[in-house]
Formats: sequence, structure tokens, C-alpha cells
Amino acid sequence: MKRWTAQQVAAAAGASLIAAPPQPGGPELVTIDSREAGPGALFVGLAGQTHDGGRFAPAALQNGAWGTLTTPEHADLAARDPGGGAVLAARNPLAALQLLATAWRRQLNADVIGVTGSTGKTSTKDLLSALLAGRRHAVASRANFNTEIGLPLEILAAPADTDVIVLEMAMRGIGQIAELAAIAEPDVGVIVSVGPVHLELLGTVQRVAAAKAELIEGLAPGSAAIVPAGERLLDPHLRDDLETVTFGPAGDVRMISEQDRRVVIDARGERIELEVPFAQAHLRTDLLAAVAAAQAVGVTPAGTVELKLTPGRGESVTLPGGVTIIDGCYNANPMSMRAALSDLADTAARTGAARRVAVLGDMLELGPDGRGYHAALGGQANDAGVDLLVTVGPLAAAIGDSFDGEAVAVADAQEAAAVVPELLAEGDLVLVKGSLGVGLKLVCDTLAAEARAA
Repeated sequence: MKRWTAQQVAAAAGASLIAAPPQPGGPELVTIDSREAGPGALFVGLAGQTHDGGRFAPAALQNGAWGTLTTPEHADLAARDPGGGAVLAARNPLAALQLLATAWRRQLNADVIGVTGSTGKTSTKDLLSALLAGRRHAVASRANFNTEIGLPLEILAAPADTDVIVLEMAMRGIGQIAELAAIAEPDVGVIVSVGPVHLELLGTVQRVAAAKAELIEGLAPGSAAIVPAGERLLDPHLRDDLETVTFGPAGDVRMISEQDRRVVIDARGERIELEVPFAQAHLRTDLLAAVAAAQAVGVTPAGTVELKLTPGRGESVTLPGGVTIIDGCYNANPMSMRAALSDLADTAARTGAARRVAVLGDMLELGPDGRGYHAALGGQANDAGVDLLVTVGPLAAAIGDSFDGEAVAVADAQEAAAVVPELLAEGDLVLVKGSLGVGLKLVCDTLAAEARAA
């Protein structure tokens, strides 16, 4: 937006221009954090749970911000001493931010890929970013920037020469994916998976599927919908006016050969050979979804996939002292827990780990059947050959009820961080996974810190 005028910015956001900047040109970046609102920045003051960001508009201008976008009340105060910056006013600054993002998305005329799913959406986004690297000027959303606030900020952060934007789309209820799709206007919609998540709000997996399928509904005719092969929960939501591509066994995009790090994929009749730095089955499934999406924007992946996973999504780190951590502490649901336990077993068999240790925390927002989902994990831990189980939280304690090996139950992440280091030995392979609200990152950080200090 650097070449836009203040009048263009205001019109795109549906805002009133109260004061114009003395110099021509638009903002270089858009932020909702007043600490980042320096020269070149448009500061958007949003009302939060604890404070109203609009109160910081005058300070942002004094710090040299290009301008501010706030409610009329805060804009009037900022305009009394704008310090040479633009002052824009809108009754709903969040809606204005979203309108501005849509306008910039249209200005870029880039291919936009929206990615959602009950599990695997972040990994698929990371894989897609890796497949596009060097072939298209692509940008991908950062961790957590996948909501009605974060997504428009990621669109607005895309440089003017961007030709592909990969956007992760999160939801907790009905209507949220639809809102994100309306902002982003995606050309390709990827639904990685459908499973039991956010059941406290949605009630049934069928409603989860309907919420995810809002991405399909939000696609323009002729766009591409990428969905798991055989996922019957999505069948009622498929559209005849879209190009629907399935991935997975018996799908349009499927794995036909796997040998060590070399995989061969049949992508709608096109043979694609890749070298991948991962062996996990769930990542290879996510890879198929990413290949389908890349193909939908005209890219045929080839060569080595330089994957960099978003932290907390299953990356493996070997610490000084010989303990290896599989860090899945960002989030968890029944599908991702099952996949992570399978990964633990496969990795242990491949590396010859001394013991398989699982530190598993509560899976939140599963509704009245939450205890049953946790209890089922005990049998899955048995199947994965887990030698030592540490459960973290009151819900996770049920995992131990059906687990046959050594088990330790602790109340919270703080207790786990104190107990787990004392239970480990050289050569152990440790899976750490739970819902974000459990805070198991503390366990990973503590293990890393103690290993460095040893």
C-alpha cells in the first residue's frame, strides 16, 4: 500500500479521513500493536478484553506512525495533535481492517490458498510454503495469525510482488471460516481433515465438518477444493461448480512409492518425485494435500522439500545428554494424539530409542465425551509401545486407566516440568503433547534448559 494515497486507504477501509499526512504515499505496514507503530506504520486500534487499543493512537502518531485507524472518539483526540500523521476513523476498526485486507488482496491479484482442518492445517501450510519456494513469490501466514484479526494482518503484510498467499484458517464455531473466506477470497480451499475438535461449542463431528466446509462454500465458481479422499462428512458440502481434487489412498493425488526419504506421488496422472526430510505418516498425508494445492496454482513440485515446521507441531530435537523430544505441545485433539503416538512408535523403531516416553496433557473443548476420548488414548499408547506415560491434568489422568505400563499422573504443567526431568535417561525418546491451554511448552523448555546446564 506504499503507493496508495491516504484517501485510497480510507476508502478501501470504509473509513473517514480526519487528517491527511503531509507527505504523499501510503503505509508500509499495518499493525495492531502500538509498540510496532513507528515510521511507515498504520496503527489500527482495536478494542480488546482488557483495554481499548484506540487509546494509544496519539502515542503512535507521536512516535512517527504513518497514521492511525480508530473509532471516531479516539480519532478526534488523535487529530488534535496528529504529529504529521494520517487519522482515519471507523465505527468498527476491526471491520475496517478486514475491508482493507480484502482491498489489498485484490490489488495484489495473487493466487490465495486457504488451509483449514481439524488437524494438520499448520503442517500442510508449512509444506505448501516449502513446495512453492523458488517457484512462485509466495508468502504464508505465521503461527496464530489465522483468525479474524490475524488473517487480515497477514494479507496486509504481503509485499506488492507477491503472487501466492497461503493462509491458515482456524475456527472454534459456526460462521468463523465463512468470515475468513469472505476476507481472503481464496482461489483454492484445502480441508486437510475432519475430526472431533471444539465439540463443546459444535456438539457433533458433523457440525465440525459443516464449519470446515464453509471454506468450500466461500469459493468462487471454478475454484479448486482440495479434500481428503473418502471423507463422507464433506460429501454434502461439495459443489458441482468447483474443481474438487481428493488426496490420500485412492485419491486424485496419492502416494505410489515410498523408499527412505524418496517419495513418488501420482498427482492426477502426473508423476512427482520428491526428497522429504520426514518419515511421519501424517506428514506424508499432509504432503499430498500440499502437492494438490500447489498443482492447483500451476506449480509442479520437484526435488528436495526444505520443510521448516512451525514450533510445537511435532519437530524432533535431540538435547545434550542424549534425550530426544518430539515437541507437539502447541495443541492436541484425538486425531493428532493418535498420529503423534504412531510417530513416536515409528521414530523409536527407526532410531533404536532406549525407551518410549509419552507426556500427554488434557485435550480441551471435547464436550461431555471428553473423558472417553482421553481413556481411548491409553490403548493407543499401549499399541505404540510406550514404556512410560506421564499424564498432565485432570482429563488426561483417564489415559492411565487403560494403559498397561508405568504411569505417573501430575496436576499441571508446572508439576510436570519438575517431575519429568527426573524420570528420563539417556537415549529416551519423549513425546510432549497436549492442548495449548495446558502449557506443556514449559516442559519442553525445562528439559532443554536443564540439558544445556548439565
